[in-house]
This record gives sequence, structure tokens and C-alpha cells, in this order.
Amino acid sequence: MTLHDLRFDNAWATLPDDFFTRVMPTPWSGTRILDISPLGADQLGLDVDALWRDENEHAALTALMAGRELLSGMDPIAQKYTGHQFGSYNPALGDGRGLLLGEAVTGHSFVDLHLKGAGQTPYSRFGDGRAVLRSSIREYLAGEAMAGLGIPTTTALAVAVNDEKVMRERVEPGATLLRLAESHVRFGHFEWLYQRQRPEDMKRLAWHVIDRYRPSLRDANAPLEALFADTVARTADLVAAWQAYGFVHAVMNTDNMSLLGLTIDYGPYAFMDRYQPRLVPNHTDTEGRYAFNQQPGVALWNLAVLAQSLTPLIDVERLRETLDTFEPRLQATYARQMRNRMGLACEREEDHELVSSWLALLEKHGADFHGAFLALGDYDGTATTIEKVANALECAPDEASLQQWLQRYAERLEHETRTHRQRHADMASVNPRYVLRTHLAQSVIESAEAGDSEPLQTFRQLLADPFTEHPGYEAWQQAPSRNAPPVCLSCSS
Repeated sequence: MTLHDLRFDNAWATLPDDFFTRVMPTPWSGTRILDISPLGADQLGLDVDALWRDENEHAALTALMAGRELLSGMDPIAQKYTGHQFGSYNPALGDGRGLLLGEAVTGHSFVDLHLKGAGQTPYSRFGDGRAVLRSSIREYLAGEAMAGLGIPTTTALAVAVNDEKVMRERVEPGATLLRLAESHVRFGHFEWLYQRQRPEDMKRLAWHVIDRYRPSLRDANAPLEALFADTVARTADLVAAWQAYGFVHAVMNTDNMSLLGLTIDYGPYAFMDRYQPRLVPNHTDTEGRYAFNQQPGVALWNLAVLAQSLTPLIDVERLRETLDTFEPRLQATYARQMRNRMGLACEREEDHELVSSWLALLEKHGADFHGAFLALGDYDGTATTIEKVANALECAPDEASLQQWLQRYAERLEHETRTHRQRHADMASVNPRYVLRTHLAQSVIESAEAGDSEPLQTFRQLLADPFTEHPGYEAWQQAPSRNAPPVCLSCSS
């Protein structure tokens, strides 16, 4: 299928007029595509090779990324919503630098095509509506990395640079990103309608979500309650996965929360290098509201804000009962993922303490979060593998706390029925070798800014297949040095 074969069913544009504003993209000059994602192409049923090699296909994608031409059936809109930003309600939010170009029909599902960096909208406030190459590459790679880990996420079809210059902390190359998502519906859409006291429109929006994205809920005894319960469960699973893989979103405002449980709106995010439970990669977050170890509590707070917004439609007690399911669900999902990462197939009562003490050991030694799990996958009780774990933790093999923990781990493994070879293979399938580390992303960005997109394409390929060893690409596995400066990014990231 070609780009011009895509069909669109733009249901959001059939909602009340003030749910959105129709805006045409601002054309950018000198647009050049840097990379096209096979994952994104597959989501749309497109041939990624044709998008690169077919002259007409490549020209059509370039024109779309440049904001110069639309595909037949597209109807660009900027969505209106609001949200709580760092705990304070902001009524002036909406799509300020991106446009929902259209909702593609792909078999029995739908995919939003959302152009970021599309220019100013009525919701840009004081912004220019543009995107820079740095943030566009970071979001592009984040979608690939999360999908590779099996974590629900928005993705992208392509990332492009243009000849425009954009002022952020410095003058940077302008860029666009063609983001893909099942839907861009947010907690903030419901907050906006609640604050405007529009329960009927809120009900209409809820049924739009059910009919289009959660049709299995139509026949529930209370479909709207079931939709909220679905959001709570998916959010719990999402944040549990973030915690299990050391991901810090860093801007968990309610307008950045997906009703469908997707990771959305990548800004100053970071994948943890050395284990720091209080990691805050966003220099704007001076109070540490969105630190790594705060994410579960913030997610529950955000869900409570959503629940408040739904009080005109759902009984308060039912909302409270549903919110009470969040923590048990998150804990169960997190425990399962951590057992998998540690090679524990069966569940035992002592597992929680074993995981907690492992993380305490990583924190004590400032160990690389991801490298430590890879080393643990090789552990079999021999001196060689003990030394390998010690090297990953950067401590001596006879260090008392390590020896004590490994003894407990060995005793725990006695309850497993798998061989070491089976356990190693299982752990290798869930512990990534290639992680979207900030310093590697920065290297890719600098190469792209200098005109070389090959590192971007290489890193994307590795992140999309993070559990497989690729000989010759060891440099893409390297953690930053111990004396590297801490990760500190801005919201423009």
C-alpha cells in the first residue's frame, strides 16, 4: 500500500466545534527526511523501502513532513484540552505545535497521524509552534525504544529536518515529527469539559472512546465505569513498566496522560543509567515532583483528577472503589516484571524483599541499572560469574553486602525448576542490551545536526531490537562514565 492509498475516518472532527480548531500546517523550507521507521510504516500498512526508494512516495512523505501537501482525506485540526501542570490547573492548553492531520483506517483499527512542529495554533500561547531537531529525534527514538521494550507508547513514521532556524536555549535546526498513536485523547480533554460544566459533551466524548477504541466495553453493565476502570488498569500497568525499566517521564502533567494508557509527550525524559531512585532529569522540576520514585503516586494523583472530572457521569463511590484498584494492580505488574528481569519464574513470598535489597545494593554502589541485570543473567554461583556481577556493581567480589545478597539469590534459585541455561535465555529476553541512554541520544543528535543521519538510523535499529546481541555495536551499549555530569534537560527537550 502507498501513502496515497491511506483512507481516513476523521471522527474527532465530527465532535462539537470547540473541541478543536481547523488549522493548516505552516510550510517549512528545505525539508529532508532523516529516517523512516519500519515500525511506523508497518502500523500504517506501508512499505518502508518504497517510502525511501520510490520517487513519488518519498516526495509525498517529504511534502507531508514539510507541511506543504496533505494526503486526500486529511482534515488538520488542533485539539483543545486543559490540564494540571506541576499540580496547578491551566485552562489555556491545547495542541500548540502539532496538528492531528487525520485518523487513518488500518484494518479494524485506527491510527492518528499527528505532525509535530506544524506551526502556530490558537493554543500556542506565546510559542512559535515549531519543533527543533533535538527534541524531535529524542521523541522519535523514545517511541522506538519503548516499543522495543513492549511498553505502550506513541511512535512515529518519520523524522525530518528543515532549513529553518528555531530559538530555544540556543539557535537550533527546525524539524518535524510525524507521530502515530491509536488516539491522542488525554485526561485533559475530560478536565476541560468538567471545568466548563458540560456533562453531556463529556458523555459524548466517553462514548466516542468506547465505540472507537474500546468496543468490548459497550456491553458492560456500566460502560462509563468500565472505561474508567480500563484507564486505571492500563495506567497502572504502564507506570509499573516505567519503574521496572528505569524510565523517568519527567513531565507527568495530566494533559500528558493518555486515556488509553500510552506513553505520550516525550520531553526531558531519561532512562536511568546509575540507579538513583530520586532521579529528576528535568531542571524545571526544582521540587522533584516528577522524580523516578514519585511516578506511581503522581499517576494515582492524576487518575484522581480524572475521577473528579467524571463525577457528573459516575457515582463517587464507584470512582473511589476503582481508584483503590490502582496500587494493587501496579504492585502486581511491577512484581511480575521484576521477577522476570531477575529470572524468577515462580512467585514466592520473599521475592519483594529480594528485589528491594537488590535495588538497595545498586543504589549503594551507584551501579548501572541495566548492566547489573545483564550481569545477573549470567550468574551461576561460580567465581567467574560472581566477579562479573561485582564488576557490574563496581565493587569487590568479596564485598560483604554483595556476598550476602548473592547467597540469598542462590537459595531462591533453588526453588526454580529451570536449568541455568533456560534461566539465562529467559533473562536475556527481558533485559535490554541497548538502552536509550541520554549521552548516546545526544551523540546521535550532534551527528544529525552536522548532516550525518547514519548514527540515528543505527541507534533506531538497535533500540527496536534491544534484547539481541549485535556484534560490532558494543559502543551502543556503553553507560556514561562515573564522573559524567548528571542528566539535566529542559522541557524543550
